Amino acid sequence: MNNFTYYNPTKIEFGKEKENNIGSYLAEAGIKKVLFLYGTRSVKASGLYDKIINSLNKSKIEFVELSGVVSNPLLSKVNEGIELSKKHKIEAVLGIGGGSVADSAKAIAAGAKYDGDVWDFYINKAQITEALPVFTVMTLSATASEMNGNSVIINDDTKQKYSISSVLVNPVLSVINPELMQTVTPEYLAYSAVDVIAHSIEVYFTASVHPHFNSRIVESIIKTVMETTEILIANPDDYDARAEFAWTAIQALNGLTPAGTDGGSFPNHMIEHSLSALYNVAHGAGLAVVIPAWMKWYKEQNISQFQRFSKEIFNCDDANEGIEKLENWFSKIGAPVTLKELDIPRDAIEALAINANGLAKVWGMDTLYPVKTIVEILEKA
Repeated sequence: MNNFTYYNPTKIEFGKEKENNIGSYLAEAGIKKVLFLYGTRSVKASGLYDKIINSLNKSKIEFVELSGVVSNPLLSKVNEGIELSKKHKIEAVLGIGGGSVADSAKAIAAGAKYDGDVWDFYINKAQITEALPVFTVMTLSATASEMNGNSVIINDDTKQKYSISSVLVNPVLSVINPELMQTVTPEYLAYSAVDVIAHSIEVYFTASVHPHFNSRIVESIIKTVMETTEILIANPDDYDARAEFAWTAIQALNGLTPAGTDGGSFPNHMIEHSLSALYNVAHGAGLAVVIPAWMKWYKEQNISQFQRFSKEIFNCDDANEGIEKLENWFSKIGAPVTLKELDIPRDAIEALAINANGLAKVWGMDTLYPVKTIVEILEKA
């Protein structure tokens, strides 16, 4: 196990009706004025919008609203939020929704304290040195953005889907009430499950040092997500399964699983981001296509870990069989596993690979993943 520093400053308020306390949580933190950020109609249709407004009013928290965040969040909306934050002297950003809202909230929080273009942070032209406090109330669990400093945004103009990671944009506090997630569609439940599994296996398979304890945590996360997903497909109102899914999803990307590892990377995310950027594919759907293809290409570079995965997750000894079983499970829960299912033609692979390679360069992965290699991986999809 390597030396490491583990620090996660996010406070989690987990449980039923906790969203009703968001105003008091903000007040306790000394916040008096927030940017209230959310997606589209679902927040209002569910009644959550009214609960948040009532809580803010009760605690005398002023707010400026910004709606319209989409599932693949856009830089243009982030810039709109930054402009509002500066104009109204916003003290914190409150995101209500899923990972896309949380990611946008973080970008706005960083951009509101920066004189340049917030995109500078995403292309490593500048580093975040300060940010507004971020608070979230989550309506979907997948990205673990409620307990990490990661933010993924699409640049509308360049069609690049890039990310930042800074503890300075970790949410100060996140509210997780599993009841708010009961309206998630079966489709997006499946995509969420795939995303959690992706977060778990990236370092699990690619790290040069991966302690057994870390592997066991990852395997527990994957098995729990698979079990609870199947329960929720059969019974979406199962609170306990929804709660376990939500808490497990956070553990996949809150800094716990890679602590003490070395050499890990996120190639599946790197490749998938090109699918979302160029074809507006739902992130989890794109990952369901990329993961089995990448595993088939990569498995010989860490065959023992692939064999372990097969044994621990699917009780089989063969690495290829484990990959096949995972791919079949993705199909079983309703996720696509081929580019064809995403309506992406074969002749688009070259453009996808070029786009993904741009991110590989930013992440320092382009030596292992030149355009030719990414094409080879996508051909397996």
